[in-house]
Amino acid sequence: MGDGFLMEVCVDSVESAVNAERGGAGRIELCAGLMEGGTTPSMGLLQVVKQCVRVPVFVMIRPRGGDFLYSDRELEVMKADIRLAKLHGADGLVFGALTEDGRIDTELCTALLAVCRPLPVTFHRAFDMVHDPLVALETLVSLGFERVLTSGCDSSALEGLPLIKRLTEQAKGRIVVVPGGGITERNLQRILEGSGAPEFHCSACSARDSGMKFRNSSVAMGASVSVSEYSLKVADVAKVRTLNAIAKNIL
Repeated sequence: MGDGFLMEVCVDSVESAVNAERGGAGRIELCAGLMEGGTTPSMGLLQVVKQCVRVPVFVMIRPRGGDFLYSDRELEVMKADIRLAKLHGADGLVFGALTEDGRIDTELCTALLAVCRPLPVTFHRAFDMVHDPLVALETLVSLGFERVLTSGCDSSALEGLPLIKRLTEQAKGRIVVVPGGGITERNLQRILEGSGAPEFHCSACSARDSGMKFRNSSVAMGASVSVSEYSLKVADVAKVRTLNAIAKNIL
């Protein structure tokens, strides 16, 4: 942080993690399934990423896509994943949970935070689904979260910029408000200058064509037909470098 803003890049592969570090990322958020907003990565992925990069790796703990209302059994899965992530070298953890009426699930979060410690913890973009973000921020502070990732409860961090600024001011350094969601080289400067946030979160990815020569166009492996199996999203070193340079020049 001595030379500017800290950039966190979310990745779901070893290649993306290596590219993020090469481009100047200060931290990696490791996930699976970024197309679903990120879910818990495999421990094999964490193990190999930790062998390949030196920057801190924060691990997403999210047992499935969809909402952030979790059952007792899902809570047990999340606890087990946290223990395994710590065992395999996670530097921090990322999760979020809500009640059915759109408030922070303090009981579930307290249980998970106890398993996470002494590692730092980020509350992820479940925050963008809360009923009252200003009240929710105070709840996160009282629970002891180090960071909250948010698009300002809007479709992107640029659209949610007024709320991100308000949250940053309200936080007064008690918790780090990290803008994330649709951040690109075209809007990063405006978001950082307009929010006052000391960190930012992005994917900085580009599509890369699959190496497969034989392709069966009649079959798709996932439910979504909009995403081609033969187009891979990978963190782009050049994009990461560009975002890093923009952030450094703002000072």
